Amino acid sequence: MRVIGFSFGKINIERFKETSESLKYNTKIDISNIEPLNSDFLKTKGEILKISFVYSVTYDPEYAKLELAGSLLLSVEPRIAREILKSWKDKEISEDFRLFIFNVIIRKSNIKALQLEDDLGLPPHIPLPTLRKPEPKEESQPKQ
Repeated sequence: MRVIGFSFGKINIERFKETSESLKYNTKIDISNIEPLNSDFLKTKGEILKISFVYSVTYDPEYAKLELAGSLLLSVEPRIAREILKSWKDKEISEDFRLFIFNVIIRKSNIKALQLEDDLGLPPHIPLPTLRKPEPKEESQPKQ
């Protein structure tokens, strides 16, 4: 499987309150559709699957909400594409495939979400790395 395209079709972020003392973050990914894509523009050796998704972050208690909807294009071997489409008829996807697409969605969506949160002055929904001053080393005492 190879990612050949990723785009957002909907970006929505809204803050409902100015301040909140303690926030809880709930992140959710929904796959709304998986379908074959026939394109004269995109040429690959495999088949192209279009995965439509919604990535959302909810700040509770009712502080803010962020929603990103988009699609992901994958080039997939024909045999694997048939298996994916067959299982999707029952709205099911294999664990390996789900992990692969969720990781792509998380990677791209988290970057956009952090940028939007910063623009609105919201706290980041994931912890960011911080630098800390090193702890002073204890000097060893000579043995007596």
